[in-house]
Amino acid sequence: MDQNRTAVLEMQINRTIEQLKKNQMDACYVSNKELALQKVKEWLKPGSTVACGGSMTLEECGIMDLLRSGAYHFLDRNAPGITPEMRQQVYQQAFGADAYLCSANAITEQGELYNVDGNSNRVAALVFGPKQVIVVAGYNKLVKNIEEAVLRVKHIAAPANAIRLGCDTYCAKAGHCISETIGEGCRSKDRVCANYVVSAQQRIKDRIRVILVGEELGY
Repeated sequence: MDQNRTAVLEMQINRTIEQLKKNQMDACYVSNKELALQKVKEWLKPGSTVACGGSMTLEECGIMDLLRSGAYHFLDRNAPGITPEMRQQVYQQAFGADAYLCSANAITEQGELYNVDGNSNRVAALVFGPKQVIVVAGYNKLVKNIEEAVLRVKHIAAPANAIRLGCDTYCAKAGHCISETIGEGCRSKDRVCANYVVSAQQRIKDRIRVILVGEELGY
């Protein structure tokens, strides 16, 4: 990215960070995924109990390797040999975690987080439970408003994730959702867009902390 495009991007990021802070969410900008990893290290206390949602962004930043490093009590939903029953226990235990890490499907310039889930353990923990939530997102997740966020999920995030997860959904086959209206979608048992959550002003100041990264990350 040339310096002129970078300057425009940083203006958008600064506007978004300002609004996130007005909405009682801590937020910062780092230029690359290596610095995002370092910021997560700063915010996590060694020995603390941590959990996470499924996220390509966390994988790409090396954050999953950090969580599995032994420095933390990691509630690993994908631990070797884990059974569906054990995974369900991990989902429930995550509500008592010291920190929960995830990405966002979209972040608006009004300082709102927009997330859509199928299983919905991620949006549940984002909304309530863990003492701290750390959201890591590349600049490709930035949108102007909720309307753009809805379309971003239906045309980019949901189809890509459905393909990644091997879901038998309309979007996995067509590359876009069957509908452009929030809440509407296919009737597949594998549907990845069951619950839609907008995180606006927070009651607990700085419980949610957002790291915006100057790279394209995740879907």
